[in-house]
Amino acid sequence: MAYDVDKPDEQWRAELNPAFTGEYTDTKTEGVYSCRACGAELFTSGTKFESHCGWPSFYDPKDTDAVELIQDRTHGMVRTEVRCARCGSHLGHVFEGEGYPTPTDQRYCINSISLRLAPDES
Repeated sequence: MAYDVDKPDEQWRAELNPAFTGEYTDTKTEGVYSCRACGAELFTSGTKFESHCGWPSFYDPKDTDAVELIQDRTHGMVRTEVRCARCGSHLGHVFEGEGYPTPTDQRYCINSISLRLAPDES
């Protein structure tokens, strides 16, 4: 897959700072969550919900085209990996049918290390 943003691994490592994986788990700040690697807008605080899984959870991406979903058969499981559609960065996984009271019955379980929150200006 060709992505709009494509950099060698060494450049990604030089540009990205390590972050605590649960940095945004309990955040209630309103704003937009973007890809930490390329800045693409991925999720909004309006779709974030408490799932108590230890990572930020969203029930829908900001735009349908913001993320790409790929079947993940690693570690003896079948899951759906979520990647940034712009640069291909791994964001986490999406699960469905877990019974959360959300409009989509989906849980985008996203690692804080892959996100950057831009708080609303209001």
